[in-house]
Amino acid sequence: MSGLIPEALLSPAVLFWTFGLSLALFVGSLVAMPMLLARLRADYFARPDAGGEGWLHRHPAARIVLLAVKNVLGLALLAAGLAMMVLPGQGIITILIALTLLNFPGRRRLELRLIRQRHVRSAVDWIRRRAGSPPLIVPGPGAPPRA
Repeated sequence: MSGLIPEALLSPAVLFWTFGLSLALFVGSLVAMPMLLARLRADYFARPDAGGEGWLHRHPAARIVLLAVKNVLGLALLAAGLAMMVLPGQGIITILIALTLLNFPGRRRLELRLIRQRHVRSAVDWIRRRAGSPPLIVPGPGAPPRA
């Protein structure tokens, strides 16, 4: 078996840090994801502007810095979500949260495609219900993605 996996990856230090990262991602997702999902506006997917109106009136330098921080956080959550596809954690939900933070062409269509998945939508609505938030308003598949 050691022929398939390089010896350096089987060292106790690497295994320790891999286990620690996995555990941190798992606990972090259990704590952070419900809070983020509960705070998401119920009409986030139904609004054409996706909640970006607050950014228009800020100082240009502050807007650039905040946009950069938001995208870096989105990339970190995307990496964590992809890792959680094979490690313990809420991978799909973490990826969905990451996509709401990132700016890229076609983001809205991808978000809608993910949230329209029955198992994703039911998990998100269950988390929001437990937090006392209303369920998300998601336009049907026939509705064109906005903005």
